Parts: sequence; structure tokens; C-alpha cells
Amino acid sequence: MGATKVNSRYLTYVAVAITVVAIVSAVFAYTYYNAQIVDLQQKIETLENTVAAQENELSKYRNLTLVDDHGFVLKLSSYPQRIISTAPSCTEILFALGVGDKVVGVDDYSNYPYNFSEWIKAGNMTSIGGFSTPNTEVIVSLKPDLILTAGTLNDENAKTWRSMGCNVLALDPHDINGVLQDIMLVGRATGSEAQAASLVNSINARINAVFEKLAGVTEKPKVYYEIWYDPLMSVGASAWENQLIEKAGGVNIFANQSEQYFITSSEVIVSLNPDVILLPSSHGLGAPFWGSIDQVKARAGWSSISAVKNGRLYVVDSDIITRAGPRIADAIEMLAKIFHPELF
Repeated sequence: MGATKVNSRYLTYVAVAITVVAIVSAVFAYTYYNAQIVDLQQKIETLENTVAAQENELSKYRNLTLVDDHGFVLKLSSYPQRIISTAPSCTEILFALGVGDKVVGVDDYSNYPYNFSEWIKAGNMTSIGGFSTPNTEVIVSLKPDLILTAGTLNDENAKTWRSMGCNVLALDPHDINGVLQDIMLVGRATGSEAQAASLVNSINARINAVFEKLAGVTEKPKVYYEIWYDPLMSVGASAWENQLIEKAGGVNIFANQSEQYFITSSEVIVSLNPDVILLPSSHGLGAPFWGSIDQVKARAGWSSISAVKNGRLYVVDSDIITRAGPRIADAIEMLAKIFHPELF
């Protein structure tokens, strides 16, 4: 009888223990799986919010309407994946914004930030022809969803491309603010607005730093910028280069000329007596058209010019000076150091 009671009591303990284990296991399982369910619900909610945000962004983009520098309205329904640049300045903007991987064709003068001629030889990029002589057949064959042009040289070509259903965005800035606005415009068109804003802020900061150093300057050197020799040519008030000279603390000796680019004479240059002479590094023709610094100094009558007397003849990177793109801060910094070396 005693053994029976012990066994009965033992079985009771075992039953209780099993029940407790079962309850604990059930509670643990409930807690574990409930946590998994909550986590899954949170992930689903996050995913739904992400999808909603993306749909909202895409919806805004589908309704994106742009007006380019020539007044043409461009409506885009998707981010461009095959972009053609018909000018070096456009190429520089695209790559500065981080969308260079979308560029399928460039003009023959585009050489920054990479040696695109080597890319073309390797089959990694397509040449669309010269800046002023683009090949429409090649352009169309590339099936572009966005073509960037610069200035007015390609206005007729742009008209043709638009008539063929191509999206064309014309950039034609006439001052620094215009360049910055165009960078933002390309940023909107390519879905790289954040990169564009960051780039514009960086350019502004660098230019303002130059302005701060020039704030107390009262004497500004008279500057002659030669763009061609036979015949002699320079830049007037409406030229892009004239603004760079002024912003960098210089005075263009031909600032009273309304034309952008015009023919002048050696006699006129001597009479205006520039303090600084700027000579472009190249004109896409290999060796500089002006020969050498010594040859410029030896021109008839030029020995009386202040710049020649004081040895203030400088070779400047013509690509940086002439391209209205993301390197405008480089141009202003370079010229400011030439004009006012004591401040830099």
C-alpha cells in the first residue's frame, strides 16, 4: 500500500512537471512567434512606405516639365538612360553630377574628366562628330532619350532632332548664375538634383572665397585675352571670358566692345597697354597658334606694352576658361592668382 502511494505521488509530480514544461514551452513559443509576426509586420509597413515614397517620387517625375535656355519645353516621362552630349561643357556637367554611366555619345572635343578619344577607340563610347558638325545619323542610331546642346551652333540640328522625336535640352548660359542654373536643370532632368545642389554649393563657396580676398582690391590690372592671331581677335563685354576676367579682379581692355568676339589690331592693343596678357593653351589644333611667349614678346611694337616689360604673359588652360561648366570656380581661382598673386 505504501509503495502504491509513493508511485501515485511520483506520477503526480511527473504530470505536474510535464504540464509546467508544456505551459512554459507554449508561452515561449507564443512570445517567439509573436515577436516574429511583429517584426514581419514592421518590415511590411516599412516596405509599403518605401514603395509609396518611390511611387510618389516617380509620379512627380512623370509630370516633370523643363524649360531650357532657348525657351523650349521638354517633358520627360522617365529618367534618361541613354544621354548624348554635343559639347564639352555638357559632358563635364553630366560627369560631375555622377550620371556619366548614362552617356552613350560625346562630341570629339570632349576631353574631361576623361580622355574620351581613348574610350572611343576602345569601343566604350561613341563619337557623334564635332561640336559644330554633329552626325545626326550616328546620334539617331544611338537611340538617345536625352540630347544636351550648348550655345546656338546646333540650333538647326536641335530642330531636326526634335522633329524626329528626340528629347533635346539646350544649355546657353551667359553668366555664372546661368551656369549654376543649368547645372540644376541637368540635375532635374537626370534625377540627380541632390548631386547638382551639392555641386552648386561647392562652386559658390569657392567663388565667394575668391571674392572675399578681392574685397579690398582697388587697383585692377588691364587684361588682354587673345583668342586668335591671324587676324588678332579678342573678347568683348558680352563674352563669357570677359565676365571671368572681371570676377577674378581684372579689367578687360576691350570691355567697351559689345561683340562677343571680334577682330582687332596690334596697334590698338599697344595703345591700350595691357598689364596682363593671357594666351590660351590650345585651340583644339595641337600646338598653340601664337607660337611661343618669346614670339609674342617680339611682335612689332609690343616691347612698349607693360605686360611685356614686366613679364606678365601667361598661358592659361583654354578648356577651363572657355567652358561654361562645373570648372568655373577653377577658372576664377586661376585668373585671380594671375591678377593678384600677392593675395593668393
